[in-house]
Amino acid sequence: MNTPSVDSPFAAQLATQLTLGLPVELVALTPTYVPQMAQLESLAHSHPMSEGNLADCFGHLYRVLGLKLSAGSDANTDAASDPDSVDGLLGFAIVQQIVDEVTLLDICLLPSQQGKGYGKLLLNAVVASAKASAAVVLMLEVRESNLAARALYQKAGFIESGRRKGYYPIAGGKEDAILMDLAITQE
Repeated sequence: MNTPSVDSPFAAQLATQLTLGLPVELVALTPTYVPQMAQLESLAHSHPMSEGNLADCFGHLYRVLGLKLSAGSDANTDAASDPDSVDGLLGFAIVQQIVDEVTLLDICLLPSQQGKGYGKLLLNAVVASAKASAAVVLMLEVRESNLAARALYQKAGFIESGRRKGYYPIAGGKEDAILMDLAITQE
């Protein structure tokens, strides 16, 4: 599968800087990756997005950024030897931009690769992409119970801006969605 380099709003040079020394690379994903994205979703999320929903996330309002194993990555690294990797795809992030507002719709990382800094790398890439596209705010929502993700977002400077009561399904009920925003400063 031929993967395009990261699109111009993101800036390939920054993608290289973010992954320097790591066995991974940031790439712009195309709709041909939808089956792999759906497989990752099913491994990482209790209520994954469908292939159809994922396919709908490609178009002029969206950017889909993938985290892949580098072509020359050492087969002895944890990421390279992960039996759950999906054709080298370790994670992805989907953002939608309307005028100067960017919404992080999904960030997904292979469970075995969580806690290794790759989520932070994807989030940093999303923030950099939002900044490069002249956004003024980056918004997201996260399950109330997802304490690791909430901590990651708070460390990145996101602040809680609201709550959607009973938004996400869980076994035996529903849980709140925490809305979070990050003001993007242009330098």
